[in-house]
Amino acid sequence: MKTHNEIIKQGYDALIKSLGVADAIRFIQYLSPGKGDYTKERHQWLDNKTLADVFAEMNQVEDTNEYEEIIE
Repeated sequence: MKTHNEIIKQGYDALIKSLGVADAIRFIQYLSPGKGDYTKERHQWLDNKTLADVFAEMNQVEDTNEYEEIIE
């Protein structure tokens, strides 16, 4: 049984081998274009933070390792 992470890595490797890095990225972006205006939203949550604030928040995040599930 492969883990979720192993399958994801194998999929990315296959895409890159087949399409090359740039076109693999373009393919992934095509499948999940996202929504909203990231640049505008980013200013709402970053403009009032210092770099020290960002680092402090990063250090508080727990590593849940959510992708270590087994896919059968």
